[in-house]
Amino acid sequence: MSKSKFSPSNRSSISRYQNQKLGFNAMALLVWMGILSTAQQAMAHHPFGGETPDNFITGFLSGLGHPVIGFDHLAFVIGVGLIAAGFTSGFLIPGAFVLTTLVGTGIHLLGMDLPIPEIAIATSVVLFGGLLLSAKIPNISVVLGLASLAGIFHGYAYGEAIVGAEISPLLAYLIGFSVIQYGIAILALYLSKSLIKQWRDQPFPLMRILGFGICSVGVVFLSSAIFG
Repeated sequence: MSKSKFSPSNRSSISRYQNQKLGFNAMALLVWMGILSTAQQAMAHHPFGGETPDNFITGFLSGLGHPVIGFDHLAFVIGVGLIAAGFTSGFLIPGAFVLTTLVGTGIHLLGMDLPIPEIAIATSVVLFGGLLLSAKIPNISVVLGLASLAGIFHGYAYGEAIVGAEISPLLAYLIGFSVIQYGIAILALYLSKSLIKQWRDQPFPLMRILGFGICSVGVVFLSSAIFG
């Protein structure tokens, strides 16, 4: 007797195919959004069309927007959350990153220069995407150090949008980008823990697919930063 197309084995095969298709679609979306974002990097790094926020509301909204519409930043924050899912104290990793973005913004506001910030930011995206792709994550101390170093450069870039602002919009901006970054990273952390269980027996795990997507976004931005 032939097997029904709805037999458990067939349903399992269909489920694996659907999961793989979902993963590759997610990867394609990440890469495509990265390419689109590269074409609009100047706008993406300056919420409200480049105008400096002049009150608490615009400062807060600008802070919320900068890490999201700057897709190199967003890809990195997601990568931080995905990597953090592999550690029992993983919440410390996005926390360290967010704290050092505040330091980086402060460096910019003090008029100090950091070398090749755009290249450093893109490299951090490639690195964290590559770690996910390789599935060889170093110990948490190393990841904390890398995330903290990256945070200084990401924060330095955030500082450009708030230079010259008064204290109220400045504080609101800092609160906004801190909240949105930590929220996205923690959301990625908890979602990935759930997805890891579903994809544990797949031939090409979802984390590696997403890692490839994040790494590809980083390569796009790195190429743009180097070659213009």
